[in-house]
Amino acid sequence: MKQKLATKFFKRAVLVSAVLTAINSTAVSAEEATTSAQNDDKDVERIMITASKRLKGLQESPVAVTVVSGQAIEQAKILDINDLQTLVPTLRVTPLQRSVNTNFAIRGFGNGTNNTGIEPSVGVFIDGVYRSRAAAQIGDLPRVQQIEVLSGPQSTLFGKNASAGVISVRTMAPSHELEGKIELGAGNFNQKLVKGYITNGVTDELALSLSGGYNKRDGYTDSVVGLNEINNRDRWNVRAQALYEPTEDVTFRLIADYSEIDEACCTVDDVINGPTTGAVRALGGVVLDVDPFSYKSSLNIDPENTVEDGGISLQVDVDYEEFTFTSISSVRHNDSEFLNDVDYTSLDILREGGHTEIDTFTQEFRLTSTGTRQLEWMVGAYIFQEEVKTGDTLFYGDDIRSYFDVLMVAGGAAGLLDGVEGVYGLAPGSFFSNQSAVNSEFTQDNDAYSLFANFDYHISDKLTAIFGLSFTKDEKKITANQTNTDVLSGIDLDNDLTVFGAPLPFIPTLAPAIPTLKGLQFLPPMPGLPNSVEKNKTNDSKTTWSTRLAYEVNDNINVFASAATGFKASSWNLSRNSNPFASDQAALENANLALANQSYGGRFASPEEAKVYELGLKARFKQGAFNVTLFDQTIKGFQSSIFIGTGYILANAGKQSTKGIEFDSVYNPTENWSFTLAGTFLDPIYDSFQGATGLDGPVDLSGEKPAGIHERSITAGVTYSYELDNGAYGYVRADYLYESEVHLVENVPESETREVGTLNASAGLNFENGIHVQLWVRNLNNDEYHLSSFPPPIQAGSFNSYPNQPRTFGATVSYEF
Repeated sequence: MKQKLATKFFKRAVLVSAVLTAINSTAVSAEEATTSAQNDDKDVERIMITASKRLKGLQESPVAVTVVSGQAIEQAKILDINDLQTLVPTLRVTPLQRSVNTNFAIRGFGNGTNNTGIEPSVGVFIDGVYRSRAAAQIGDLPRVQQIEVLSGPQSTLFGKNASAGVISVRTMAPSHELEGKIELGAGNFNQKLVKGYITNGVTDELALSLSGGYNKRDGYTDSVVGLNEINNRDRWNVRAQALYEPTEDVTFRLIADYSEIDEACCTVDDVINGPTTGAVRALGGVVLDVDPFSYKSSLNIDPENTVEDGGISLQVDVDYEEFTFTSISSVRHNDSEFLNDVDYTSLDILREGGHTEIDTFTQEFRLTSTGTRQLEWMVGAYIFQEEVKTGDTLFYGDDIRSYFDVLMVAGGAAGLLDGVEGVYGLAPGSFFSNQSAVNSEFTQDNDAYSLFANFDYHISDKLTAIFGLSFTKDEKKITANQTNTDVLSGIDLDNDLTVFGAPLPFIPTLAPAIPTLKGLQFLPPMPGLPNSVEKNKTNDSKTTWSTRLAYEVNDNINVFASAATGFKASSWNLSRNSNPFASDQAALENANLALANQSYGGRFASPEEAKVYELGLKARFKQGAFNVTLFDQTIKGFQSSIFIGTGYILANAGKQSTKGIEFDSVYNPTENWSFTLAGTFLDPIYDSFQGATGLDGPVDLSGEKPAGIHERSITAGVTYSYELDNGAYGYVRADYLYESEVHLVENVPESETREVGTLNASAGLNFENGIHVQLWVRNLNNDEYHLSSFPPPIQAGSFNSYPNQPRTFGATVSYEF
């Protein structure tokens, strides 16, 4: 109790201190608002961004964007995009069951976790190339120049999958001067880090670079049954670039990258042990009943998660007298596999294995006006082609039959399974044998293109009107096939009983047992696609627009008002819960395509349509800067995906909206000190969402607050820089992330919540001879919270959760030349 009170006091003390710092910085800055722009440039670095796909100053860009510099990433030891949220309060990154399952949300909007068919609502771009799935996004960050996080719909310039926002990563291009760096690091959990790069000019026109990294550490979760540790790190990457400038007007930038991940992920806590726990323990199985943050595991196999990701991109820029032509071409391949124990006990009840292969081609063309003119313009086209092959198999383990037999005894139905097998003339052990499995295989071909245009009209020297328009067309074609050898799930218990199509007469003596038997039919067969009734294609098109009005109050203050729409195409449920719509039931039955014990749900979710209204201010002063945006954002048809234990329910929420404010600020009172404060305050709500998946089945969430969206998120940072007499210089830095308490997921008890208050710190010293030394610690205060929660399969009343990472720390030594 004392520890919790101390933790709350610590969180509030840091938060109050950060707010007072921001208030002070704003007051001081206001007094200095008359300082000339020339002097401002000497004190505050002018940040350039590409949010509008042309290089502009941050303060002059009427877009809600948070910028993280390469220096901040290096100092704060941000190793991958998962760590990025510690510096960006509007962004939430949630890693889940496997290394490839990572969800990105901006202003609370985001989806795409776990289900390959659901493309993210937050688009991730690395050097202008779209990364369509989390498996292609989560590897260690390359040599980063800058990361821009754009809030709100960005479909006008970034295409069909940016309805909630964009994460744009820009890396360093090769240099014509010889530069290089090698970095060695070590940390707790036996962590080993190796990173490096080298770049140089080969000729006056050609420069090359090569970079790479290796990150390996032991897991922080121990097995209680003698297996290996979980939540380790084992990943490496390599990246080669060529920058060719045959003339001063023509530039080619070629990038080739490859990375691998081979990890055991992820830790699962038993937070609520339901009535089935007794059955597991009766068979000698282990279900943990300890502190959920003890980082213990009772899995009966070591998880396996591998990812291979690679690609090539070519950017061509040609400057003409009146405009610039830009072409960005890319080809990427991603291959991932996994094998997990999904009953999360030491018994061998259920295992799941799967694979995904994704081949993606993208092509973008742009013509952008150059020079100073009253009307600036940009027109372009974007082509997207992708082939997905994915599948998973649920394997029945050696203990599944015994587990169900014990449950039958506890429910007063001892010997029921044996008796039913005898009635139907089936061999003993036919139900739930360890030879049973459910294999689901899917393909998806996706072809899309966008045509876009953007115009900046300078009404006066101070007032600019901006208008953007984009037309997107998206086509998807799906195949689905399932092999289901679960004999019991293939029996229709309501009508004439059948065993895989062979009818048997209804036996009245079984009637009292039907409700119990239905409870064991957790994986009914799924009809394949295509078939003569259901469509296996979606063809979506949408015109999105954005309009902004920007006014320069003076050299230091800019205000803007904007409205924009966004669009995300239909998403298909590529999981074993991909069942026909109820509206197709009669047609399927008439065509004799409905399988025994047929379930109905939804094959796909219709498109998302987003809209946002914003009012913003960007102020830049001698010793700092302050940006703030008020917004009212709505997504109609939000594609909600909820895990129900055996698969995913995909459905459209009628309407989800949020009103709020986001801000970021920096204050540099002296040359040595720098303070940052940023925050997002949200008021999210389901305006309408009937038929949502709740704790006890379908519910109406209309008027309710969505789970998993923090109403308050704040980051605060302080950096002290210093210089020694011998010419060495260094820094000490601390960053704090606070997220208010929120219910984790709609279909878990309300007691399962998350509140974040994490402190990270680092310190570095750079010597004149190129030697750099750094110490770092993440989660210094050992903050404990759950990332998400879910009901495990066939364990009614139990709930599991994913704990956050405990404290990690380390040191690095590098040499730069």
